[in-house]
Amino acid sequence: MPNNQPDSHNIQAWSLINRKYLGQGVRVKRFRRPQRSQIRNRVLLAILMAKDIKLSRLAEELPVSSRSVSAWVYEGRIPSRKNLEKVCRFLGYPPHVLFNEALLRQSPILCQPTPSRYMKRTSSHSPSSNTILTGLCMVYDLSVTDVSIWIGVHPGTFRKWLHFSHLPSPALQEKAEAFFRIPRNILFADCEPE
Repeated sequence: MPNNQPDSHNIQAWSLINRKYLGQGVRVKRFRRPQRSQIRNRVLLAILMAKDIKLSRLAEELPVSSRSVSAWVYEGRIPSRKNLEKVCRFLGYPPHVLFNEALLRQSPILCQPTPSRYMKRTSSHSPSSNTILTGLCMVYDLSVTDVSIWIGVHPGTFRKWLHFSHLPSPALQEKAEAFFRIPRNILFADCEPE
């Protein structure tokens, strides 16, 4: 009578072969392109993108699991107190900026009038001082010129916000807050008053 059950030894051997060869050579983009509604912690992702820190690198630096870091960004989970202190120390931002509970409960889609493209050379030619604002342009793939027009400021003024950490007037802060749907104290956390 033939035995129809597979030999467990053969299954384990094939499993090792598959793990060894199938996982190699797969090219993964630096940051996956999530749907806008999938990002719960837009500020954390913006900072990571602006500083060019992959989620896996952040996990290695802290050290925590990659799944935990993904949950912080995409599910809006708040880390334990110990991990919260580690991530705040590593990125240089206080907890109320990185893990704002009011922002984590919502995940608004920006109401951009037309498609826009973030220019990579913007961040490579002139370093950004406002990491959060620059990162948000990267997260949503928005060009500096388009955002400035939609907010209602001159493109040069918006570039000053990005590259020189100029704190805009309260009226302009309100316009930026309304567009990005992030409180101004978080949006301009990197800016110094003039």
